[in-house]
Amino acid sequence: MKIALAGYGKMGHMVERVATERGHEITLRLDEFNNANFEGITKDNFHSVDVAIDFSIPAAAVGNIERIGALGVNLVVGTTGWQDRARHVREVVEKTGIGLVWSPNYSVGINAFFRVVAEAAKLLSGIPEYEAWAWEIHHSAKKDAPSGTLLKLVDDMRAAGYERRIDVSSSRAGAMPGTHEIGFDSSADTITLRHTARGREGFALGAVKAAEWVRGKKGFHEFADILF
Repeated sequence: MKIALAGYGKMGHMVERVATERGHEITLRLDEFNNANFEGITKDNFHSVDVAIDFSIPAAAVGNIERIGALGVNLVVGTTGWQDRARHVREVVEKTGIGLVWSPNYSVGINAFFRVVAEAAKLLSGIPEYEAWAWEIHHSAKKDAPSGTLLKLVDDMRAAGYERRIDVSSSRAGAMPGTHEIGFDSSADTITLRHTARGREGFALGAVKAAEWVRGKKGFHEFADILF
């Protein structure tokens, strides 16, 4: 495939490496130097692009999606912090007829973790003795807090029927790629579920696999749905 990168920071560089190893070609790299006002998203720049992968910043993600979608190019979106505009993005996907895969986290392990946490929340939803918490830590340069991954975990717990209070907290320090923890506590015992990423390569691989899957497809899809 020919891939465009919207966002060329640490994740963009990692996606480029993984995509190249899998035989794909990066034909366009957009960042704050050539796309600060979306001037890099043109018909000429995208004329040969099969899929764009967006790991940009929250303030740019929706604008990138609108403009890339208008060019008829499918997308994989890993940027977080824009979920309050998710309905609008779905409308863009429908209007433009593109395919888009979205996830706050493209790790295969974390997507399995989503399912594990939802099942635990379902099992304990009717047992009032158990209170819950949700915590995450990322590197100090991460823009949004709580992370999009933690917010999805909490949403999944709610969808599974856990209606009681969930204490949500975040930490930002050092160079940590990401740890997410969900816990349930009662006077009798504690259940702790934790996912720890060792690096960014797993996220990049998942994003490239999503790009391979969405090529030629239409509609809004979540990564977990295409994985499982």
